[in-house]
Amino acid sequence: MSNLNVVPFIIVLGSFLIVTLIGFASARWRPAEDLLQLNEWGLGGRGFGTFVSWFLLGGDIYTAYTFIAVPALVYATGAAGFYALSYTIMVFPIVFIFAPRLWSVARAHGYVSPGEFVRGRKGSQGLGLAVAATGILATMPYIALQLVGIESVLTVMGIGSTSGDAFVRDLPLIIAFAVVAAYTYLAGLRAPALIAFVKDTLIYVTVVVAILYIPSRIGGWGHIFGAASAHLKTVNPATGKPFGSIVVMPAGEWAYATLALGSALALFVYPHATTGVLAAKRRDVIRRNAAMLPVYTLILGLIALFGYMARAVPAVNAGVNAAGGNPQLSVPLLFAHIFPGWFAGIGYSAIVIGALVPAAIMSIAAANLFTRTIYKELLKPDATPAQETRVARIASLIMKVGALGFALELNKTFSINLQLLGGIWILQTFPAIVISLYTRWFHRSALIFGWAVGMAYGTIQAYRMPGGGQAHFGTSAAPVFGHVTYIGITALILNVAVAALLTLVFRQIGVQDGYDQTRPGDYSADPVTVPTAAAGPRTPRRAAGRTVGTATGRAGTVYEPARASEPASTSVPAPAPEPVPAAEPEPVPTAGPEPVATPWPAPSSWPGSTAWADAATIQPPAPPGNPLPPEPRPPRRFAFMTRERAASRRTGR
Repeated sequence: MSNLNVVPFIIVLGSFLIVTLIGFASARWRPAEDLLQLNEWGLGGRGFGTFVSWFLLGGDIYTAYTFIAVPALVYATGAAGFYALSYTIMVFPIVFIFAPRLWSVARAHGYVSPGEFVRGRKGSQGLGLAVAATGILATMPYIALQLVGIESVLTVMGIGSTSGDAFVRDLPLIIAFAVVAAYTYLAGLRAPALIAFVKDTLIYVTVVVAILYIPSRIGGWGHIFGAASAHLKTVNPATGKPFGSIVVMPAGEWAYATLALGSALALFVYPHATTGVLAAKRRDVIRRNAAMLPVYTLILGLIALFGYMARAVPAVNAGVNAAGGNPQLSVPLLFAHIFPGWFAGIGYSAIVIGALVPAAIMSIAAANLFTRTIYKELLKPDATPAQETRVARIASLIMKVGALGFALELNKTFSINLQLLGGIWILQTFPAIVISLYTRWFHRSALIFGWAVGMAYGTIQAYRMPGGGQAHFGTSAAPVFGHVTYIGITALILNVAVAALLTLVFRQIGVQDGYDQTRPGDYSADPVTVPTAAAGPRTPRRAAGRTVGTATGRAGTVYEPARASEPASTSVPAPAPEPVPAAEPEPVPTAGPEPVATPWPAPSSWPGSTAWADAATIQPPAPPGNPLPPEPRPPRRFAFMTRERAASRRTGR
């Protein structure tokens, strides 16, 4: 630590302390009725509105790996790195279509993970387990790569880089993750949701200043693109081919397009992205965010240009070569050589905090998958909500420890390639999750076989591909019928083809399919909070096409179909109205004593009085010794009478 950059280190340390305080204080933000409910700990009570969800999803998707790896890929290969910009343009229309349906059915049935939805939709414990295991497996290297981003910053700042003791060298990273694990264990999803405000603010400030300031310091955009183009045309000694090009060449167009498409299909079936969706308050929150999140795509495009900027700075090239040609150091070195120390510290803080937020969300999402789909389904079916939450908290800690092991022990290049393999894996859950939102045509056993074929093909093919100086897991694209294609797309096509063929076979031979726990109205259900009176107990209010109840069973909330053409949610059936007794004939008035007044019928017997009947079921019992409250007045149609009848009653005639 003899070459420690003191000013940036102080800025980063101060930012980390502020974020830590926010993380622990988040347990009091939007306080939960009971944090020992997985719905509260793992999804923030499903109560995040448009503003909070926008920051949460942005912090969830645009990670430190994006801040480091995308410009590093542009630095090393040129235009191929802009595939990330293309797939984030394509992903949000896809999310706009299917995510609200997933949110509605999860809200109606209390699902907290995609594995639970698949289990309920297809009636297959095995398929739900396959989805959960794939999600956890693909998430682990993704968390590890957040730590790789933090390590690149620590290396450039000189923290632990000169120490011969591995423990001392990695101690700052271990401490940072231990603190993140502590406040995540305490506050759950509320912690990264609140910290995302700080993270995104730092990223916006850093990117806007960098894109305006750096070109003026290094000769303008003409010099930047000229230097990048000249380098990318040179021959790479390791491959015997040019490093890349400043535009995508015809030979690489198909690989570029399929990689962008496959990444777009895979992004929102990752558990952490799904968790951000399920934490939203309403369906329209998801759609509004799908419309607004492309703002992050603009920022991502500017971040990708950092790779070309770094290539135009000789000191950055020298630093990358001195570190063994590691392009992931290009952005931190660019900040170190261009910005004053205090602003470089702000940029480093954006990267570090930008790693901690998604790492926390990813560990929570993986813990939700494990708890509901593996622990509750296989190990303890009678687990109480408190037991589920305790197991999820412990599982989130284990996920972080495992990811830390990935980051510290495995080769960094291997970790990056393993993340590419994770994208291939998670894409094989697309038919079980997304296609099942619209149809149950695929047989549950056929989906399992299709998933297995896609996983096997994708893993073997990725293992066989050399690249970047490695014999295995060197690239995520392979030739298919003469065209270099993203392996994940090829595996997905095989997956769907096998599932479709076996579905026809299984139906022909009469193999029994699973039972669907969901109903059509569940996919459009939307809770509407009904205003309650200032005093007195809450009573549900009815309207046409609404059904009382929520996934958490709170009174005062109803489900309303998003479209009038679809049936209402049936998550909690509405009580049928009581039959109305037939009216007795009016007695003929006769002379005699004043008749005895007959009390009004009970409120539950009035026609159209379902709301009164519902209110009676949720009223607390009257305390002993106190009289019951007076019956409410009946509708006016029961009190109506002609003047002649009123006079007859007064006179007794």
